[in-house]
Amino acid sequence: MGTSSSRVAVITGAGTGIGRASALALLKDGWNVVLAGRRPEPLASVVAESGAGERALAVSTDWTDPASVAALFDAGVV
Repeated sequence: MGTSSSRVAVITGAGTGIGRASALALLKDGWNVVLAGRRPEPLASVVAESGAGERALAVSTDWTDPASVAALFDAGVV
């Protein structure tokens, strides 16, 4: 992965496990990351832990709701 402040990654399941580790790695590497997951608390924890400020955006997402998924991708548009 190359460092790029102009690239945006959307990570699903970003509050725990592999999604969390992936989000933290990308943020460390300078990427803008939209963190998606069902529960807002774990997402907020990852954002705080990363110290990435404006490069990390947590979006609570319900994959069974099309409007929620659309809102996720709308949030990631820069």
